[in-house]
Amino acid sequence: YTPVFADTPPVQSLRTSLNLNQDWQYIESQVASPDLLPGPTDKQWHSLSLPHSWNSLDATDAVPGYRRDVSWYLKTLDIAVDKSRQSVLYFEGSNLITTVFVNGKQAGHHVGGYVGFRVDIGEYLISDHPNIIAIRVDNSHNIHLIPSHKSDFFIFGGITRDLWLETYPSTHLTEVFIQPTHVEKEKADTEVRLRIHHPKASTYKIHAQLFAPGSDSPILSKEVKWSDKHGEALLSFSFPSLKNPLLWSPASPNLYTVVTQLWEDNVLIDESTQKIGYRWFSFEPYGPFYLNGERLLIRGTHRHEDHAGYGAAMPNELHRKDMEMIKEMGANFVRLAHYPQDPEVYKACDELGLLVWDELPWCRAGVGDSLWQATAISLLHQQIHQNYHHPSIIIWSMGNEVDWEPDFPGGGSPEVINPFLAKINALSHEWDPQRLTAIRKYYDGADLVDVFSPSIWSGWYAGVYTNYGNTLNDQRKEYPQFLHMEYGGSSHVGRHTEHPITGEGILREDQWAEVSNQVNIQNIAKSGDWSENYIVDLFDWYLHVTENQPWFGGNAQWAIKDFATPLRPENAIPYMNQKGLFDRSGNPKDAYYVFKSYWSEVPFAYIESHTWTLRAGPADKEHEFNVFSNAPYLELFRDQVSLGEKHRNIEDFPASGYHWQSTMQQGDNLFIAVGKNAAGEIICTDSLTIHYDTQLPGKPHHISLYAEAQQGGAYLIEAIMEDEAGMRCLDFEDRVYFGHSGTGDLDQSLGTPTGSRSISMANGRAAILFHPSPQGRGTVEVRSQNFKGSFLIFQQGIPAENEKAKAQNSH
Repeated sequence: YTPVFADTPPVQSLRTSLNLNQDWQYIESQVASPDLLPGPTDKQWHSLSLPHSWNSLDATDAVPGYRRDVSWYLKTLDIAVDKSRQSVLYFEGSNLITTVFVNGKQAGHHVGGYVGFRVDIGEYLISDHPNIIAIRVDNSHNIHLIPSHKSDFFIFGGITRDLWLETYPSTHLTEVFIQPTHVEKEKADTEVRLRIHHPKASTYKIHAQLFAPGSDSPILSKEVKWSDKHGEALLSFSFPSLKNPLLWSPASPNLYTVVTQLWEDNVLIDESTQKIGYRWFSFEPYGPFYLNGERLLIRGTHRHEDHAGYGAAMPNELHRKDMEMIKEMGANFVRLAHYPQDPEVYKACDELGLLVWDELPWCRAGVGDSLWQATAISLLHQQIHQNYHHPSIIIWSMGNEVDWEPDFPGGGSPEVINPFLAKINALSHEWDPQRLTAIRKYYDGADLVDVFSPSIWSGWYAGVYTNYGNTLNDQRKEYPQFLHMEYGGSSHVGRHTEHPITGEGILREDQWAEVSNQVNIQNIAKSGDWSENYIVDLFDWYLHVTENQPWFGGNAQWAIKDFATPLRPENAIPYMNQKGLFDRSGNPKDAYYVFKSYWSEVPFAYIESHTWTLRAGPADKEHEFNVFSNAPYLELFRDQVSLGEKHRNIEDFPASGYHWQSTMQQGDNLFIAVGKNAAGEIICTDSLTIHYDTQLPGKPHHISLYAEAQQGGAYLIEAIMEDEAGMRCLDFEDRVYFGHSGTGDLDQSLGTPTGSRSISMANGRAAILFHPSPQGRGTVEVRSQNFKGSFLIFQQGIPAENEKAKAQNSH
């Protein structure tokens, strides 16, 4: 197997690029050849568009396991064929083994997912005739491929990214590498390395131009002429030094453009365009990170290629949206976990100004046999080769938790792992001398890479979150170039408590009693409440520590968004890792606003919490109210009465000093937060109405269903656990199961708070979206282990007569 590398991106005129996402036929079949498939008109075929994964819903449905098998994609390509040009299929990504057939003949084969590759199909195309493209994709369990099936994420099968038909001249640029070198504030050099394919002897010229950001006129140029026999030509040259370059940084993501033209006998025959950025970076030994000579505290998060209803097969606009959410939060760094991601992601990071830790998909399972090793090395080479130009990338990560649960006997021992890790680390520096290498949570190889991240989950998997600062100082002594990847914990949207676990690991159980019981919690991940309140406190403490730590290089929270995993079937939302700052659809949780309050420069205020509007407690009890805001001054009002104005101080925990004590009256209580600048001008506001009950709810007695009409004709179905008097039981957290019969459809298998048929209640509530049919009768039901079913009936798309009162009284 010889890898086909993703190389020069196509341009408009001399090269053509046709998107092939639309109008595919799809079938699930293990056959080895397209000759064995049913005819294209057979009803077994399904029409669809790319990107596509057969696991988009299958991974998170109610059935254990997910399909890891073979599928076929079929398309008739009705285009004019020019045999004088080279024609290739460019896959941005296909998981995991892909075989391409053109008109029944095998044209190419690629092993491994998460990287782009090209397959030359020109010799198999027939002129003046429709051409049949058949693509076999296989994501079967295969211990010779990374990542391991033991990883904490699904390995989605399918053509999960865009697919293109590219054409370019027979004489063309096959590789163009632009490398900024010797970058300083006063000047920078730019090296160009080329590989040119030319099937005939001739006289050639390279004309390269460098354009400043936003400029249409070149500021530097270079010409190289040569005569050569047919074959491959390798060239390298440098532009004249660039004076006072506009440096790339998260604050100013300046991108230069390099246009490289290939001329033959004074005729322009090929052209390539790349974006580059000038920057340099380093770590102070046992100290902070520097970008362009200035200290930069890395403020980061992680991102999986995953979204509700799509799995990994996300359209570009959703890739872009994820990166924009990260940037809007104020982050300057993202770890792409645990594999290379869609080209749109890197493009967005370059343009938005997000530093990138790009990771080889070596996740768990140790080192394998010679085939495993060759495949892993090939994938690393492809990853570096295709992402080489992105100024956002500063680190190539060799892997994550690589010694866990080896697939091959002895494959998890340092004696086996360390030689392989040292080998790929050396290859990474050979292929790209400019960037650093890293690994996370493999302690025996910490000194074999440039940057190391230990595993620190204070306050979640072990210990308490108030230990975080001491742990950082201890770890600092061990690793000269230290970044902390992964911290946080799970939160279930809408689950709240008056008394989250404290920074000492103590749970105060009963707010109604005169003396609260206190319970020490050893492992909060297993024994904790998964409330949004606790995770807010944990993140608030972590940021309170790191923003006041002058030696610290930085860290990255795990993760920006909830994502699907086969390892967590019994989570509050089954098969979901719920450590995100957003749910799987991209809706922010409370924790998002904690980060925004520390990192964002756009004024805002957020009263904790907009998903906690129904509360109960004794009449004279004082409650703590936190407001997360980046405003210098903030005043909180309850029912038009000021609770006082405070000055923001990040050394004051919680909420940087924006915390107040107040009682609440029976019924509705209106809170308004007003943020001001130093001149006393209002720059942000927030409001929240909390309904407060001074009566203690009784024991859970029944589940009631309520329907609330949504835009577009859907209904939000709320299941409320109530006591005998109809009062909501706010401490009820058991799992409930939604179902329906008759017409209409429930949102399901989405892994979201309103798109899961199986879900744990949050403060006595669970919800799901129902799409009734305008025809016929549909019934929605909810059940639990200990409570019989409750039902809502819809007739012709609306609640039936005897259900309208429930709809009108929706919570």
